[in-house]
Amino acid sequence: MNWYGMKAIYYFEMARTWRTLMQSIASPVLSTSLYFVVFGSAIGSRMGDIDGISYGAFIIPGLVMLSLLSQSISNASFGIFFPKFSGTIYEVLSAPVSPFEIVVGYVGAAATKSIVLGLITLATAKIFVDYTILHPLWMLAFLVLTSVTFSLFGFIIGIWADDFQKLQIIPLMIITPLTFLGGAFYSISMLPEPWQSLTLFNPVVYLISGFRWSFYGVADVSIGVSLAMTGLFLALCMAGTYWIFKTGYRLKS
Repeated sequence: MNWYGMKAIYYFEMARTWRTLMQSIASPVLSTSLYFVVFGSAIGSRMGDIDGISYGAFIIPGLVMLSLLSQSISNASFGIFFPKFSGTIYEVLSAPVSPFEIVVGYVGAAATKSIVLGLITLATAKIFVDYTILHPLWMLAFLVLTSVTFSLFGFIIGIWADDFQKLQIIPLMIITPLTFLGGAFYSISMLPEPWQSLTLFNPVVYLISGFRWSFYGVADVSIGVSLAMTGLFLALCMAGTYWIFKTGYRLKS
């Protein structure tokens, strides 16, 4: 195991975060805070409870997950795309660093940024809305698991994309709509059939449901199913990454 090579990639990516602190941390936190102000404080004060939880508190897990998914994908995809774009990826591939160590360096840095961002967002939410966390260890587990999974997914997108436009297509056109339709602002039990059943095909539902359960002990689907679906998506991303390095897809050509 080449710890020095892996740490070099990790520290380089983390250093880029501190150089772009406003874009990497401040901007996402500010954007999410506006949701807390508008939906939590303004609109939430005029709405009833959902499953015995005030609306402002109910949407916090969904908003944190919205920020977590988008930032995990963005950080990881740009982290690997830019070396491809500039041509420095060949120096990394020719170095005595294994594909596993490359992935751990890039994905680990992206996941770390997302976890830090998620914790800052939760701390910021406390200013606007009062909430509790019934299962803090499970909350951290979902935070870490989701960050790692979607950072790995973003890593795959960064390798697949061959221009900056493609880099944004999947996060903007697929992930963000799925998050909004995945119960970030409502419980899927409020939907009529057949929409309630169709929503279960949205993988983000299981992420938000499991994360919300760690806060309030209520969920649209069981915690076991949420963990299983998250684990399944992680396994698919790992398999996709393995295939990319085995075949050299868009890395060696």
